[in-house]
Amino acid sequence: MKNTVTRITVRALIAAATLGLPAAYLALPATAQAQAPHAAPTNIRGSIVSFANNTIKVKTREGKMVDVTLAEGGRVAGVARAAVTDIKPGDFVGIASLAKADGGDGALEVLIFPPAMKGTGEGSYGWDLKPNSSMTNATVADAVKGVDGHTVTVSYHGKEKKIAIADGTPVVTLAPASTKDLVAGAIVFIPATKNDKGNLVAQQLVVGTNGVVPPM
Repeated sequence: MKNTVTRITVRALIAAATLGLPAAYLALPATAQAQAPHAAPTNIRGSIVSFANNTIKVKTREGKMVDVTLAEGGRVAGVARAAVTDIKPGDFVGIASLAKADGGDGALEVLIFPPAMKGTGEGSYGWDLKPNSSMTNATVADAVKGVDGHTVTVSYHGKEKKIAIADGTPVVTLAPASTKDLVAGAIVFIPATKNDKGNLVAQQLVVGTNGVVPPM
């Protein structure tokens, strides 16, 4: 179930950024694909070494070199810088976080969804940004400024969760991008799957542009 939610979220995110289509429409094909039997996605984070013939060579954050084929018709999205003060009650956000030693969760990064995508991948589930991290896609119930940053209370499926957002935490929203942005040195986040030959293939990816990198 966690992998299904992750695929729906990422695919709908990128499709919305590149096509501007309603989230409900975008989630339908993603759900159908997620239900088909195939390997769980491998999230690749790193910098582009080269891009040619639809093949992206990436040096991952772990220092490995991997090749990923961007599928025909594959979508590319970017991110734009936002601020924690942009987060308002009623907004739908995706927050990667870690449990804090003194209780509660601390945000690792925040994505503010476009209004049309409210409800996409709603829930809280395991994430691989850092060990033991989680991803929570939820509606902001309130946002309070404190001494050491902000704290938001988010709600999903009748549950609530408080997440502290320290000063300096990356906060982004979506931005247009294209294959022209897949240049050497650009930072990428790529949810990829292996095909029958064991090669990594991506239907979509997020690339950093204008000095803003994908924090997810």
